[in-house]
Amino acid sequence: MTDIVDELQWRGLVALTTDEETLRAALAAGPVTYYCGFDPTAPSLHVGNLVQLLTMRRLQDAGHLPLALVGGATGLIGDPSGRSAERQLNSTDVVGGWVERIKSQVSRFLSFDGQHAARVVNNLDWAGPMSAVDFLRDIGKHFPVNRMLAKEVVAARLEDGISYTEFSYQLLQAMDFLELHRRYGCVLQSGGSDQWGNLTAGVDLIRRTTGGHVHALATPLLTKPDGTKYGKTAGGAIWLDPELTTPYAFFQYWFNVEDAEVGKLLRTFSFRSREEIEDLEKQTAERPAARAGQRALAEELTTLVHGPEECASVIAASRALFGQGSLEELEERTLAAALAEVPQLTVPRGALPPVTDLLAATGLCKSKSEARRAIAQGGAYLNNVKVESDDAVPGAGDLLHGRFLILRRGKRNIGGIRVVES
Repeated sequence: MTDIVDELQWRGLVALTTDEETLRAALAAGPVTYYCGFDPTAPSLHVGNLVQLLTMRRLQDAGHLPLALVGGATGLIGDPSGRSAERQLNSTDVVGGWVERIKSQVSRFLSFDGQHAARVVNNLDWAGPMSAVDFLRDIGKHFPVNRMLAKEVVAARLEDGISYTEFSYQLLQAMDFLELHRRYGCVLQSGGSDQWGNLTAGVDLIRRTTGGHVHALATPLLTKPDGTKYGKTAGGAIWLDPELTTPYAFFQYWFNVEDAEVGKLLRTFSFRSREEIEDLEKQTAERPAARAGQRALAEELTTLVHGPEECASVIAASRALFGQGSLEELEERTLAAALAEVPQLTVPRGALPPVTDLLAATGLCKSKSEARRAIAQGGAYLNNVKVESDDAVPGAGDLLHGRFLILRRGKRNIGGIRVVES
């Protein structure tokens, strides 16, 4: 067996464990059944969930047996961890639809073949049929209220208030661990460090009800230097669903991370070897302009999440925008996604304005006079063709897919024009 604990520690993926030495011994002794839960509180998983999914994959690659739990029951409640206010509850129909979508997403990151095949389970299968009386008698009696109040996530919410619904969430998650322990011999639960109270609640419940000794492992929260979570932008989360975050935007998010963060992110997300990652860190430090680490990270993660064909399309679009490929050969949806990431102007179909007007309106030039100077100096491009005259006007034949124009000033400044029906 691979010494997976050492591997996870090198990658910075171990924040807390219940007992590292006994966990290490259990993992070294033979296949361990483990689980991680994903609640359907949105229609898609996001980059924060990807840390857990890939940690599960690393454990599976090391010879262990994964259970991916999609919380059809806990998703109806909502985990209070990391939240300062009550979560808005969603209907059973909405949550049920999200369960199916998230099952599909989870399944892309694990192997369901061979000796160490994964399973996807839904906690609604056991929580749904249970009566409130049975839940209180069989589960609730094992939870002293004073210990529940001491949990960090609960204590942080006491001043502003926490409902009994969210207060009870830790019991539901603990019951999941107990149920998976009984059904499949599961002895390890993983999750983010903000889940630590919920993870240890399950460990305690199994000890109290069966006398069994099980383990919990928490990964650190992945944060930027300013303390904000990775995967969050001004526009919201970075989703794994291509309809919510396009593959182009996903690629660009990773390609634009700071040099100082590249090593940490490669360790967290990449399946490259230690030697390859250390070499990419060295290249990033010595030649930051080449962005070797960022490119490797963006390509690997986009391929992993969206597939090699989408990644190739994104790379082709990125190159074409900067004059290194054919804009005409790009698929319409890929081009539209790329333009969504640059300054963009919408104009009605009909007589298009002169290029000087468009350069100024997109912000590529501060004024029309500056636009004229840029054209005179040979630094303005329409669809990657140098604009030769300051009175040039795009025609209908210039429109890509009948509705797009690409403006560029110099090598790196891009703007887009989207033509719409008036």
